[in-house]
Amino acid sequence: MRSWRGVFRKIAMEIYGYGRGSISRAAEDAIRRWVIEREELLKEVRIPEDPIKAIRDMLKHVKKSGVELQHEAQQIRAGKIEH
Repeated sequence: MRSWRGVFRKIAMEIYGYGRGSISRAAEDAIRRWVIEREELLKEVRIPEDPIKAIRDMLKHVKKSGVELQHEAQQIRAGKIEH
């Protein structure tokens, strides 16, 4: 199995040449592309100002306590009850 480092080095040299700085240029290009992709993804995500309140609002219809839910989850994992 080839390591990703070896594959990266090989491709970097094939694209940017076998001279000095080709791996640095490829790394800079890869990081730039990664940042651009992540910036685009983050534009689609809305992070609430108060995440705790957001979670509580999502779970306000649940009538069981956290402890009851933990016990139920444990029983489901153990196969004692169906969900």
